[in-house]
Amino acid sequence: MSVAIQEKLKSTKINPFIGSQVHLSKDDLLSGEFASDLRELLEQRGVLVFPKIGFTEDEQVRFTKTLGNLAPEMAGELLYKVTLDTKANARADYLKGSMYWHLDGTMNEVPILASILTAKVLAPTGGNTEFCNTYSAWEQLPDEDKQRLEGLRVMHSAWTSLFYYDPEPTLAKTREMMSIGERILPMVWKHRSGRKSLVLGCTAHHVEGVSARESTELLVRLREWATQPQFTYSHKWSVGDTVIWDNTGTMHRATPYDPASGRLMLRTKLQGEEPFA
Repeated sequence: MSVAIQEKLKSTKINPFIGSQVHLSKDDLLSGEFASDLRELLEQRGVLVFPKIGFTEDEQVRFTKTLGNLAPEMAGELLYKVTLDTKANARADYLKGSMYWHLDGTMNEVPILASILTAKVLAPTGGNTEFCNTYSAWEQLPDEDKQRLEGLRVMHSAWTSLFYYDPEPTLAKTREMMSIGERILPMVWKHRSGRKSLVLGCTAHHVEGVSARESTELLVRLREWATQPQFTYSHKWSVGDTVIWDNTGTMHRATPYDPASGRLMLRTKLQGEEPFA
């Protein structure tokens, strides 16, 4: 990323390997004038933070559309309420898996490109959103690890994540999650840009072609590697903050918070543009 683009976007790095704050005005962001530069910065830095920009719902949708094609939610709505409050979101229980490292869309042929989240109501304690850069985690691996990992394939499923937050689910719940399906994905995503990133997270069930023990040890070791402090950023929210992250090159999770706290985020998504490869 050139110094010129950083200056143009009024951006500053948060950590060496992940995250930048962007200090453009709301009018600048909604104009679309800086969209291509923002996308380039996002791919390089993984996470962009717009402190207290204060988007309304309509403005968040408009901003999302400047960056690419807006991906609607399952019910067709443009914005999604991210909350554990079942009165605000009838499917809030499904979000319990968001407390563990993951990328969105491992069940999809083409996962979403990015998510945009705006803070509306905060929890008194907890509720940070944490990110890790899976591009940088791959790039910093020793060469011998890279040689071993390329070509490995991993089975991912939504039902795998169920056991993180509900170790003894009912058979009915297990079957419900299993009905979402399973996918075999590469351990190393070879992007069209030429860069590579690790595909990990709480949906990863097993590595094909190795023993159960070796598979588990490898997945845990790589998760620990990718979520080291140098590759991670924990965003402590203020009301009005907007954060966008590259779903194809990061993992994320929420830190625990009281489901009764009323914590509420509004999410929009950018439609995916490349399949896992």
